[in-house]
Amino acid sequence: MNRLWVRSALIITSVIFMTSLLPMLYGFLMEVGLVPQPRFFQQMRDLAAYLPPDVQAEFMTRIQHFMREYFLRSFLSAAVIGILAGVWLSRVQAAPLQDLEKGANAIAAQSLAHRVTPRGSQEIQAVAHSFNQMAAQLEQAETLRRNLLTDVAHELRHPLHILHGNLQAILDDVYPLEKEEIARLLDQTRHLTRLVADLHELALAEAHKLPLHKQVTDIAALVKETAVPYTPLARRKQIDLHVELLGAIPPVNVDADRIRQALHNLLDNALRHTPDQGKVVVRVERQGDALRIVVQDSGPGIPAEQLPHIFDRFYRTDSARSRDKGGAGLGLAIVKAIVEAHGGTVTAVSSNQAPPNQDAVDDQSGSQLSLFLPL
Repeated sequence: MNRLWVRSALIITSVIFMTSLLPMLYGFLMEVGLVPQPRFFQQMRDLAAYLPPDVQAEFMTRIQHFMREYFLRSFLSAAVIGILAGVWLSRVQAAPLQDLEKGANAIAAQSLAHRVTPRGSQEIQAVAHSFNQMAAQLEQAETLRRNLLTDVAHELRHPLHILHGNLQAILDDVYPLEKEEIARLLDQTRHLTRLVADLHELALAEAHKLPLHKQVTDIAALVKETAVPYTPLARRKQIDLHVELLGAIPPVNVDADRIRQALHNLLDNALRHTPDQGKVVVRVERQGDALRIVVQDSGPGIPAEQLPHIFDRFYRTDSARSRDKGGAGLGLAIVKAIVEAHGGTVTAVSSNQAPPNQDAVDDQSGSQLSLFLPL
C-alpha cells in the first residue's frame, strides 16, 4: 500500500467509482421526489396513458426495472474500467520514478555508467536529466580517482625501488656510506617530493579548487623575469633563447606565481627538446580579447598522433626517456590546469602540422605551445 503506483491507482479508481455512483444517486433522489424526473419518464407516462389500465402498471414496472438494470450495469462497467484505468495510469505515472529508483540503486552499487531515459512529465524529465548529469560527474570523478591512484602507484614505484635498493646495498656493505651515494638518494627524495606536489596541484585543479590569488600583472615583465634563470642553461647548450613582445601588451588579472610556474614548465620542456645550437622563442602578443603567450622551439617536433595527448598526465612523447632526466610527464598537464583555472586555453602545433599562416621557428622542425589568457 505504500507504493506510489498503488496509491495512484486507488485515487484514480476512487474518483471514477464515485463518478459512476452519481447516476444511481440521481435515480434514488428522483424516486423519492427530491429532484424532478427527466422528460423521458414523463413521455413514458404519457405514452402509457393510451394503453389499457391493466397494461399500464406492467409497462411502467418494466421501464423502471430496465433503468435499474441499466444503471447497475453501467456502475459495474465503470467500476471495472476505473480499476483497470487507475492501475494502468498509475503504472505509467510511476514508471519514470521507478527508473530513477533503479538508477540510484545502480549508482549505489558502483555502476556509474548507468543512465536513465528521461520520460514522463516535464518535472520528472528534469529530475532524470539532473540524475544523469550527477551520474556523469560521479563517473568522471571516479575515473579521475582511479587514474590518479594508478598513476601515483606507477610513478612512485620507480624512485622508491631505487631508494630501497640503494639503502639495502649500503646496509649490506655493497655501497660505501659516502656523500656521493647519499646525494644520489637525496635526488630521489627530491623527485618524490616534486611528484607528490605536482599530483596535489593537479588534483586541486581537476576538482576546481586550485587556489588563485589574482592581481593585475604586467605580463611582459613577468615573461622576461621568468626567462632570465634559463639563460645560463641555454648558453651552455648554445641555444638562442630570447623574448619577443609584439605590440602593446596590456596588463592581465592573473595569479602571477601560477603563470610563472606554467612558463617554467614550458621553458623546461622547450629546452629539453631543443638540440645544441637551436633556438627557443617566447612571444607575447594580443589577439582580440585574449593575451597569447607562445613558446616555440627548434626541436624535432611532435608527431601528429601525439599532439592531442601532450597535455595529458604522465604522457611522454618519448616513452624510452628516463624519469629521472625527463620528468614524470606532469609539466604540461599542470600548464593546462593552471591556464584553464584562469579561464584560458592551451594549444600545441608542430611545424609540419601548422597551418600555412602559422609562424614557425624552423621550416623543417620545431613545436609551438600557446597559452591564451582572457583579458
